Amino acid sequence: MNKTLLGLSIAIIIAGCGIGGDHHAGKDGHHVTHWSYEGEGGPESWGSLNDEYKTCSTGKSQSPINITGEKDMGLKPIEFHYGKSTDSKVVNNGHTIQVNYAPGSYAVISGKKYELLQFHFHSPSEHQVYGKHADLVAHLVHKSPDDGQLAVVGVLFDKDGENEFLKPIWDSMPTTKGDATVTGTIDVNTVLPTNKGYFNYSGSLTTPPCSEGVNWNVLTTHISVSDAQVAAFTSIFANSIRPIQPLNDRVVGM
Repeated sequence: MNKTLLGLSIAIIIAGCGIGGDHHAGKDGHHVTHWSYEGEGGPESWGSLNDEYKTCSTGKSQSPINITGEKDMGLKPIEFHYGKSTDSKVVNNGHTIQVNYAPGSYAVISGKKYELLQFHFHSPSEHQVYGKHADLVAHLVHKSPDDGQLAVVGVLFDKDGENEFLKPIWDSMPTTKGDATVTGTIDVNTVLPTNKGYFNYSGSLTTPPCSEGVNWNVLTTHISVSDAQVAAFTSIFANSIRPIQPLNDRVVGM
């Protein structure tokens, strides 16, 4: 496995373990400020917090982006092969609410299989579409069993009524960093809109170490969420998004 893919795999392991804390020891033994979404460890400082985070500052294919000027590239529909997950673990990792999904679900994107690992949320959405954020987003994180590449499917929510998919997750949502709860059966198929058209581009993790090579797929059709559901999330995570990054020479396909 090359260094980029190894970094991506490590990042997923870290996210799954919910590692947090305000500070940690750097290679020289000095304390390094832990990354956050604001203040001393905010996004503008990520690249200087740790040698492993340099890509956050130097990378040219970073995420999120403002999706605009997309090109019709005749993308194949994503094939979703999702099952249900029982006794799913809902984790407050200090940055978001993450749901670890049962093994066996996967998606086929441009002919390549990616296994679903977990999904988590941001409010508002990290990506913009023509300069506008959605009210909430679910990032469905997948990993290729063949080469370790990550693929993320983004589902955008707009305030337009209660979302049934979110209810069991929100009902068991831990409010304290490091806490986890177990919810009942979740069927991630029910978070997908009927129209599964999508924007595609090559980007990065939106949190340190900001590793590049992530296959991003943001669904074009938004689904509903209530004011109360958004408020419940933002009462725990008032700020959970990285600022928009330059597109540079990348092309957004659809």
